[in-house]
Amino acid sequence: MIMKSKFTIKGMTCSACSSRLERVVGNMNDVESASVNLATETMIAEYDSEKVSEDRIMEAVSDAGFEASPLVEGTSVSISISGMTCSACSSRLERVLGNMDGVGEAQVSLANESAKITFNPSQVSLRDIRQTVRDAGFEPGSLQDEMGAKEAYEERRKQTEERLADMKKRLILALAFTVPLLVITMGHMVGMPLPQSIAPSTSPLGFAMIQLVLTTPVLWFGRDFYLHGYPNLFRGAPNMDSLIAVGTSAAFIYSLWNLIEIILGIDPMAKAMDLYFESAATILALILLGKYQEGRARSRTSSAIEKLMDLTPRKAILIEDGQQREVPVEEVGPGDLMLVRPGDRVGADGKVEEGHSAIDESMLTGESLPVSKDSGDDVAGGTVNTGGGALKIRVTHVGSDTMLARIIKLVQDAQGSKAPISSLADTVSFYFVPAVMAVAVTAALCWFLFSAEPFTFALRIFISVMVIACPCAMGLATPTAIMVGTGRGAQLGVLIKSGEALETAGKINSIIFDKTGTLTYGRPEVAEIYTADFAEDELLAMAASAENQSEHPLARAVVRAAEDRKLSLPETTEFEAVAGRGISTLTGGRKLLLGNREFLESSFTAGLDSDAAQKAFDKFAGAGQSPLFVSCDGRLAGILAIADRIKDEAPMTIDRLHKQGVEVVMLTGDNKTVAAEIASRAGIDRVIAGVMPDRKAEEVEKEKQAGRKVAMIGDGINDAPALATADLGIAMGTGIDVAIESGDIVLMKGELGGVLSALSLSRATVRNIKQNLFWAFAFNVLGIPVAAGLLYVFGGPSLSPMFAAAAMALSSVTVVSNALRLRFFEPEKL
Repeated sequence: MIMKSKFTIKGMTCSACSSRLERVVGNMNDVESASVNLATETMIAEYDSEKVSEDRIMEAVSDAGFEASPLVEGTSVSISISGMTCSACSSRLERVLGNMDGVGEAQVSLANESAKITFNPSQVSLRDIRQTVRDAGFEPGSLQDEMGAKEAYEERRKQTEERLADMKKRLILALAFTVPLLVITMGHMVGMPLPQSIAPSTSPLGFAMIQLVLTTPVLWFGRDFYLHGYPNLFRGAPNMDSLIAVGTSAAFIYSLWNLIEIILGIDPMAKAMDLYFESAATILALILLGKYQEGRARSRTSSAIEKLMDLTPRKAILIEDGQQREVPVEEVGPGDLMLVRPGDRVGADGKVEEGHSAIDESMLTGESLPVSKDSGDDVAGGTVNTGGGALKIRVTHVGSDTMLARIIKLVQDAQGSKAPISSLADTVSFYFVPAVMAVAVTAALCWFLFSAEPFTFALRIFISVMVIACPCAMGLATPTAIMVGTGRGAQLGVLIKSGEALETAGKINSIIFDKTGTLTYGRPEVAEIYTADFAEDELLAMAASAENQSEHPLARAVVRAAEDRKLSLPETTEFEAVAGRGISTLTGGRKLLLGNREFLESSFTAGLDSDAAQKAFDKFAGAGQSPLFVSCDGRLAGILAIADRIKDEAPMTIDRLHKQGVEVVMLTGDNKTVAAEIASRAGIDRVIAGVMPDRKAEEVEKEKQAGRKVAMIGDGINDAPALATADLGIAMGTGIDVAIESGDIVLMKGELGGVLSALSLSRATVRNIKQNLFWAFAFNVLGIPVAAGLLYVFGGPSLSPMFAAAAMALSSVTVVSNALRLRFFEPEKL
């Protein structure tokens, strides 16, 4: 049995250690794979637990010179984090948290300002984790698991609104001082007259002092850049704030020194024309503008979550002792009886106990048409009673256990996850700010020491390089697209559970469909009956009694057929199921076998090879009907032809997949003749028939070994191992509870068109991520050399620090705005 265990590793000092340990453990007999993470000091090993133990693996680690201990995957929490301003912050915090003893995994999302941490409570406390976040220079906020998803989200939304309001206020005030400052400093260049008291030609001191007076308030409104930037710089972990703080401080201090010289009478006219107060103020104002626009755009990336949150009603009507009472929905508990009137939202998950109406499930499944509900049917909280009748619903799940809450949690987890494509940006972000500082200092020194340009030119180069660099754009490129893409997927009834699944979906070139309930409607019916020595009703009654204890879809079809004919069933006293083959029973005092041909042949059933039986079998198989053989006391009694109609949209869906270059395979336990007929109707390329449930995963593995990127599509009930084995598991929402646990992607509607929606949305999102990464890198790769004076070397212009700041602000806004385009994604209609 293959198991996966996680260990904490001590004693590693560099990548050579982790690489060596990975090879040592990976080369052990019966160890499938080993993955060592130097940053988090952990190792994940997959091994055959029947042949090798955790203790043996730890001994091998010890022999290699390191220390290993099992990591118990204890508690997983999500904490909101404030104070992160760019990807350098999130990357550093992720490493700091990941290096804590007892922390198994830490994922920090800049886009939704949160950290998801898995830790062992016996090794580290939540209090220690919070303190570590504070020591890193950030502020831990609410613990989402304590508050509940909805409350935590609403609090974060409120905090975001308050922060945006504060940013807007600071921006307006900063612009109120910066605009007149620019008029004063630049107006004389275009012939705009200034009062004699502040004109540079008549009053250099007045000209300088008015700039100081107008600049100082702008520095105060942008104080967060200094309050965060300098502590991070002194801590040895500079970020974007550090770049802005150092760049604007250099401009301000240099200008302040020139002001002092003006006061002392040292060449006042020349010094008055060599001030950079307006550069410092304009840089701060432009970056405040960019951060505000970025914040507004980022607040819209979670609009899908917001809409899902708003589905839960505030009130519900309970029926107690025959009386109706309106209560807050939080007071509703399992077992309560709710009344849902026409037009009302359902307050919690439950079963219809009385009434008939239609329910709008569009916000949960993407299904536009209302679904008819009768007594015994399940209903989900958050859906709307759009029919003309009232429903009495017995509550089964409330709060975080409802389907809506689970979907919200799933989407939130996906939005906070990372895609493999982001690894390059994460790596670059970590080293980006120190590298930019080094480039800024080097470029300034080169211009000052090796050119004829004055010191002020070198200063401008230094400031321009510092403020044009934008690690934020790189850090936001992937998570914002994932947030919007997964949110849009939820609105379309496609639940994507992680960034990795989203990226993988865009690479799929082979799809394996399970037949029953996936390609077909999953409600088989007895279409025809062949009998040998029995009347049809007698044969059907015996078969239905035998199958009554089975949950197999074919068994249910036999039982329904007998019920439709209102047949009296004999008693079944013995029952034995043979997995993937059939059943053996004692029914009405007779020994019955029901199953496939091979099952009856193995029991030496007589009459299987008769001309009439073979003719009936060929007829049923040729029509795509599954033959269910029945033997009684060792002789063939008859064959039941069971048909499960393929879904109407199957041929068109498969045709679209072919046009996208995807190979389609059908996996089924049916015999080859029946499977080939169904595949022919659907237009499927290849059929793998006669596969028992426990062998589905093996067939998926064979497809992967052939070099294909494989997706498996099933209902998640008896094919969960196959879904897990595939590169991508897509679970149909017809078995929703199991599907949510089994698949990497869940199709809530249970329609095959959702496959096309999932693949096209994934490809659109990955394409969007690549666009974002291109722009993020392009801004920096092209902008930094220009800011360093590359064009000036060849006779071109130099870049003003103010234009550099504008470019920096524009880069983040561009990336987030591009990600927001995914909100309008529409799948191609069948």
